[in-house]
Amino acid sequence: MSPLVNLDGKRGLVVGIANEQSIAAGCAAAFAQCGARLAATYLNDKAKGWVEPVATHLGAEWLAPCDVREPGQLEALFDEVKRKWGGLDFLLHSIAFAPREDLHGRVVDSSAEGLAVAMDVSCHSFLRMAKLAEPLMADGGCLLCVTFYGSERVVEHYNLMGPVKAALESATRYVAAELGPRGIRAHAISPGPIATRAASGIERFDELLERAASEVPGGQPVDVEDVGALAAFLVSDAAKRITGTIIPVDGGQHLIA
Repeated sequence: MSPLVNLDGKRGLVVGIANEQSIAAGCAAAFAQCGARLAATYLNDKAKGWVEPVATHLGAEWLAPCDVREPGQLEALFDEVKRKWGGLDFLLHSIAFAPREDLHGRVVDSSAEGLAVAMDVSCHSFLRMAKLAEPLMADGGCLLCVTFYGSERVVEHYNLMGPVKAALESATRYVAAELGPRGIRAHAISPGPIATRAASGIERFDELLERAASEVPGGQPVDVEDVGALAAFLVSDAAKRITGTIIPVDGGQHLIA
């Protein structure tokens, strides 16, 4: 019998690798371990130096720039997917951004411009990717994004990203419902706090990590490998009847009031 989670031959696009410690890198490693063919993106030329060694180590077949704020760049990326592979089986969206002054202030003090940027990069880009992926997933597929429990509870210092991630989770449900007839599934993975470069932008993030370590029932906070294991399962045929979920992978921290 073949392994329950077998991604042999599946083509996956990973958007959001920043370095080897990033959540996207942990997911990409799990995809590769299960036999998937991978492509990855980098934000800009400065970031490429960090991303390229990770992508090479994981055996990614190709690498392309993807700054969702640059007009036409996302469309060019999916044109490249079509040209190189002819189709796509799964996608991981693991990008988020908010201007520092808005992220570090109160939500009620956030600027319209800051909220618009945060929503565009962190939420609407997932919808754009879903639309571009749809014609490439003729035989169905799976779309993943990354959220955080600050979407449903007030987490100190998470600030503006809380409402933004709540929007992303709602968008995920609508994507799952709208693309379900095409055999395309969608999920939002919700890891507990993990020390990544992106997380370092959150003020006093070390306190979130300490709190997680004290609240997790088993006493073991999650890491990117844990997130990757869940992601690999979700994009596999073993999860073909599961869609539209917001799944915590936080060692049970979400259970604690």
